[in-house]
Amino acid sequence: MHGSAAKLQSRCTLNRKFCMRSDKANESAAKGIGLLPRARKVAGRLGLDWFLLALLLMIVLAYLWPQVGLKEGPLALGTITDVGVTIIFLFYGLRLSPEKLKAGLSNWRLHMLVQLSTFVLFPVLILLVMQLVNADSSDLLWLGVFYLAALPSTVSSSVVMVSVVGGNMPAAIFNASISSLLGVFITPLWMGVFLTTGDATIDTQDVMLKLVLQVLAPVIVGILLHHRLGAWAERNKSRIRFFDQSIILLIVYSSFCESYARDLFGSLSMLHLVELGIGMLVLFFCIFGIITGISRLLGLAREDNITAVFCGSKKSLVHGTVMSKVLFPDANMVGVILLPIMIYHALQLVVASIMAQAWARKEEATKL
Repeated sequence: MHGSAAKLQSRCTLNRKFCMRSDKANESAAKGIGLLPRARKVAGRLGLDWFLLALLLMIVLAYLWPQVGLKEGPLALGTITDVGVTIIFLFYGLRLSPEKLKAGLSNWRLHMLVQLSTFVLFPVLILLVMQLVNADSSDLLWLGVFYLAALPSTVSSSVVMVSVVGGNMPAAIFNASISSLLGVFITPLWMGVFLTTGDATIDTQDVMLKLVLQVLAPVIVGILLHHRLGAWAERNKSRIRFFDQSIILLIVYSSFCESYARDLFGSLSMLHLVELGIGMLVLFFCIFGIITGISRLLGLAREDNITAVFCGSKKSLVHGTVMSKVLFPDANMVGVILLPIMIYHALQLVVASIMAQAWARKEEATKL
């Protein structure tokens, strides 16, 4: 009896130790699993997402295997991306509601501020800086910086930031949408002026033909089909967004493959990239500050001011990437030209997300 009791007690002690170890293991595993949501939360606050990381990965892959993505390479990425650009603008036209655009025309002072900031303030500011530093307009990096300045505002992140801070959401959606539409016409016009006044040259007829076939025609067809397929496009907007991003990744990969294969980054040092990053950050804060000052002079309401600064200071990587296929037929130089917009895109997401969160917390604190 005593022997059986001792064995039973020993077995219970072992079980308790095992259970304690299991609990600790489970607790550690739970903590480990809990780190993933925390990491995602931190990344979300900083504006980082899978797409931004995928862009960096494409650049690394292009550096490691540039031959794969060349025009004469085995994957024929040039043809795939050309067709992809046409489909992207077709989908854009499908989702563009003429009725919503008409309904949003009333707040004209806000709309004028956002669009003039996007298409006039940005380019004029860059031209002034280029004059001050006596920049060479044929330099690919400066060409890329001006290309960034001529691009329309981004849609999704602008609307998200305005929503987080509590701005005028209908006006944000209207301005982001109309900016994308205007960019189809204004961006090529600005680039035509810049390239014809500088030392760089461009085949105007070829560019205009591509612009009509790959951009204007798909947008018009999409708008005409909106009443039939607009609801389908809206229901599948997440899938369409994934398609858009996939084509952009292919364009970035193939563009950087061409640039790496021709050693166009050979003259760029890490110092150049750091200086470019600082320049893009300064540009963002200058535009943000100027728009804030003009909003106050106009006496705009708080909600309209939020919409103006977050929509007027953004630039669209989507349009920048897809329109580069049309505006710059020489694929060798596109990788370098896209560097400024890629850096600006990353910085605007991070900085604007931090500012939006701070403004939202401040607004909540004032309500308490």
